[in-house]
Amino acid sequence: MTSEQHLRRRAALVAPGSDERKAGKALTSTADEVVLDLEDAVAVDRKADARGLIAPLILDHGPRRTVSVRINGRGTPWFRDDLLACAALGDTLASVVIPKVESAADLVEADAILGDSPLAVQALVETPAGVQNIDAIVAAPRVVAVVIGYADLGATLGRARTAAPEHWLYVQDRVLHAARAAGVQAVDGPYLGVADDDGFRHAARWIADLGFDGKWVIHPSQIDAAAAAFTPTDGDVAAARKVLVALADAEARGAGAARLDGQMLDEAVAVAARRTLTRIGE
Repeated sequence: MTSEQHLRRRAALVAPGSDERKAGKALTSTADEVVLDLEDAVAVDRKADARGLIAPLILDHGPRRTVSVRINGRGTPWFRDDLLACAALGDTLASVVIPKVESAADLVEADAILGDSPLAVQALVETPAGVQNIDAIVAAPRVVAVVIGYADLGATLGRARTAAPEHWLYVQDRVLHAARAAGVQAVDGPYLGVADDDGFRHAARWIADLGFDGKWVIHPSQIDAAAAAFTPTDGDVAAARKVLVALADAEARGAGAARLDGQMLDEAVAVAARRTLTRIGE
């Protein structure tokens, strides 16, 4: 499996863990990552069944693609069992997504339960307390990505479900800054609609332009548009490669600075170039 630090999450498709047909379809999709959901998409009386259903699917598909599991949150009766079941899947599973993370303590407890398992964690932030404590959350053990959950956060804030992406700028920027400072990925939560329409494409383009690494989608029809929003153009890729070649050449010559097309290059330009190439899997 690809190193967690280099995984692409341009389009992460979420599928219910209790529906074998939908989960199987998701696992054969073109999404960069598939998140099998044991939380919101699964009824209380089906939690254990769903946990057992997804295990063979992950063992079958996990070696060939990126699969993660959204477990039930800390404080629920299923938290510990979900974590132990995920740990038992070994390296066929990329990460667990822990919902409603409000503090680093949620993740410290998960880390203790996982023990010697190398399993990575994604923190789903979907409450005002989670946003307030985001700096500590992204610095917690095992965290490789943070995801914004709009539905629960919006309900708590009293924000309309029809709020535009621009209305979430404070939260988005707050999460992005914390993620970048900690060196983890920033992923946008799902658009509250299943169509690949103008609203969805605007939301994907908006968050990509802000600098996020990807977006959750809740229908296969949205995968291509989400992936395209987070994929650099051929021109962007060519320019990034030229920058890195110029910097490497200057270093080899012992030059104190590098120039390209009449402009001085510095580490900030190099960081942007490397991020561009990371987005195409290099």
